[in-house]
Amino acid sequence: MRIVCIGGGPAALYFAISAKRRDAAHEITVLEKDPRGATYGWGVVCHDGLLDRLYRNDRESARAIRARSHLWQEQEVHLRGEEVGYLPGYGFSVPRAGLLEVLANRAADLGVEVRYESPVPAPALADGTFESGELAADLVVVADGARSRVREHVADDFGTALATGRNPYIWLGTEKVFTSFTFAFEETHAGWIWCYGYPTSAGVSTFIVECSPETFTGLGLDTLPHEDGIALLEKVFAHTLDGQALISSSRGRPSPWLRFLEVRNETWRHANVVLLGDAAHTTHFTMGQGTRFAMTDSMMLAQALYEQPSLSAALGWFDRKGREALRTAQAAARTGAAWFEHVDRYLDRDAVEFAFSLSHRQGLQRPWRYQWHMATQLTAVRKGRRLAHTGQRWWRARKRGEQPFVPRGLLHAG
Repeated sequence: MRIVCIGGGPAALYFAISAKRRDAAHEITVLEKDPRGATYGWGVVCHDGLLDRLYRNDRESARAIRARSHLWQEQEVHLRGEEVGYLPGYGFSVPRAGLLEVLANRAADLGVEVRYESPVPAPALADGTFESGELAADLVVVADGARSRVREHVADDFGTALATGRNPYIWLGTEKVFTSFTFAFEETHAGWIWCYGYPTSAGVSTFIVECSPETFTGLGLDTLPHEDGIALLEKVFAHTLDGQALISSSRGRPSPWLRFLEVRNETWRHANVVLLGDAAHTTHFTMGQGTRFAMTDSMMLAQALYEQPSLSAALGWFDRKGREALRTAQAAARTGAAWFEHVDRYLDRDAVEFAFSLSHRQGLQRPWRYQWHMATQLTAVRKGRRLAHTGQRWWRARKRGEQPFVPRGLLHAG
């Protein structure tokens, strides 16, 4: 099958890998408008569940992704720079540039043609056909992000609905190395502003700042020159950053202030065209699940093409099952985003109660969970929980074959 993928992010590249792994006869071309290595994000979060799936799907790329990932343990919720509440959990983060490099190299090894600096004009896709130079396609995969120009050209075919979030946010980096996933909420003369920090690569962490529109304008962040705005954020979060500077540009481009764009589509397919990743759906960045959903889409679509009797049947199955799987997650993400958009309603609490509210922002919880949350603020309980998580990581890593269950010497004995 001749397949053209529009966009060179995790969704398109991992789909190309997954499809080639199942059928090497596919002729797959990935078209990316930017130069190779030009990515404007920082770290993306993944968890053991995603790593398990990646190892089952393609061990080679999974090993390379895991080698570039950095562990964070526990979550800390700082309030006014003085109080701290603790939440359980652990995860891994991977530099976005490193993730794309791994996926691009693996795709090329499998025979996928990845063309950089190859923008696709939106009119190239019309009436379910694709025309761009000498390329022809039996299947067109549109994976050029939430603000997909190609999708927007035929938005009526997909029933696209877009909604812009209320709060401005900015994606930054810092040389302060976090060992826990850290939330910090600071009160200023213009209102509350908060950050999310977690490790990204050796010596660098991701640092996302968010606030209400009122705080944004009250601090002058809407009018200050970029460098002055970054300096202001360094001052506000000086305690969290331990005096380290913020890195305000990635690959030479200053980080812009954004508002989250929620993308929903009534259908993910039209004729022989299918949407993938953020072009099909988005979930609020505070869930930390965007890359997971994009790569899960990729595996589902590749498996559908392999198992279903025809292209039409495969796209129909993927459309139904994919949207069904995302429905609950998107609803939870909207609830979570609304919590942050009205966070001032919860900030009259101490850090421990506030952390509980934050952790359960996406749905109702049984009353006993609050009592357990209070118990887990004790140092001894936290240490025990971290030890249990260490054992869990060890077990899952060996189940997926990161390391052998038996010492290497015994593997060659006898």
